Amino acid sequence: MEPRFNMFENEVTSKFFKRLIAASRPIGESSLPKATQELVKIRASQINGCGMCLDMHTKDAAAAGETPVRLAMVAAWREAVVFTEAERAALALAEEGTRLADNHAGVSDETWEQVRKHYDDEQIGALVCLVAEINTWNRLNVIARNPAGEYQPGMFG
Repeated sequence: MEPRFNMFENEVTSKFFKRLIAASRPIGESSLPKATQELVKIRASQINGCGMCLDMHTKDAAAAGETPVRLAMVAAWREAVVFTEAERAALALAEEGTRLADNHAGVSDETWEQVRKHYDDEQIGALVCLVAEINTWNRLNVIARNPAGEYQPGMFG
């Protein structure tokens, strides 16, 4: 499979990528657990059908010690007993924040209440920005049809 458009060699998109990566640094530097960050990225990428992001974030999560069972259960997290209540709140936020067009109210009050229960303001800020960021990456990759399968953990820094 070949991408429709090579965004890595385009002046505009490569400049945009650099700025998006820089904008995401506060998320990575926050106290939001890295495992939760990867779970959120994986769930949004599943919903959006972004193979490139799924390839990257499942491999990065596995390299960081995430278990195969948890990785396999992300799509069915509601029925899985392997996630903490805090992770479940983050996954619900990821789903509702990704599926904004499916619900005129956006993120439900129930989900927001669970997020507030399990995360402090710094972590909530990181979660909100993370959902927006991964959805941006998903859209870029899906539009350009960037292929998946060749990512090696940590290859993009």
